[in-house]
Amino acid sequence: MSDGQEHVRPSGVWATAVGVARVRALETQREDALFRDPLAQAFATAGGLWPSSPPLPGDEAAQRRRRAVSLSIVIRTKFLDDLLRQASASEVRQVVLLGAGMDSRAFRMYWPDGTRLFELDTAAPLNFKAAVLHREQAVARCERITVAADLREDWPSELAAAGHDRTAPTVWIAEGLLIYLPEDAVELLLARISARSAPGSRMGLTLGSRGVLERFGADAAPGSAASLWVSETPDDPVGWLAGHGWEADSRTLRECAAAYGRPISTPPQLDEGPGGLISAVRR
Repeated sequence: MSDGQEHVRPSGVWATAVGVARVRALETQREDALFRDPLAQAFATAGGLWPSSPPLPGDEAAQRRRRAVSLSIVIRTKFLDDLLRQASASEVRQVVLLGAGMDSRAFRMYWPDGTRLFELDTAAPLNFKAAVLHREQAVARCERITVAADLREDWPSELAAAGHDRTAPTVWIAEGLLIYLPEDAVELLLARISARSAPGSRMGLTLGSRGVLERFGADAAPGSAASLWVSETPDDPVGWLAGHGWEADSRTLRECAAAYGRPISTPPQLDEGPGGLISAVRR
């Protein structure tokens, strides 16, 4: 992307990362923002999603669902920011962002000396992101290493070649990712993460709460984020992760939103069931 080409229309699943950046840019403008992402607006602008546009047409129920998705992005961002700070405080110095998209944590968060942050994604979003970062003259606050790899292929080998040390604890982040993967791919991803996780490693996952496909995906427009969702939270996420050697804690979006001072006003039945915000420790 050259400086003369202001808008590049992303395509495929990774295009949703630009939409996430737009939500983060809007949150950053709030006086009571739960986080601030100075690069989010630049990513949204480069992807043609800024300035922000009026609400899309649709009935009130559809607009309510879109607002719910935006709120879920804000809450999960804050949840995982906190998890990463806790991991750093526990002296974990390796971070792996799986399906990193437009994540700017390498630039916007404080990192202790010696932190190495790996951003793993396919080449298209990484190249798009690199152009924006170059134009913004962004400087990472830790050692940032990008790894171009497809999560459906042998990404562990690519990560190892980039310098990831499987004998040292790692904090893994899969934010807004697993819902796009079928169940067998999710299982394979978790097995691969576990194989490269030394004791003391941490993990933060976001999973689609039970019923999310029916509520959001059924009437989604073709090509939209929701139309690409394929998986949900297991019935027992804590037990599921225990089977892979992780001690996990599961929170619902509603629980975290209330704790952050952003209580959800919709009826409880809209998000009942196991939580989709997961933190875990490798024992």
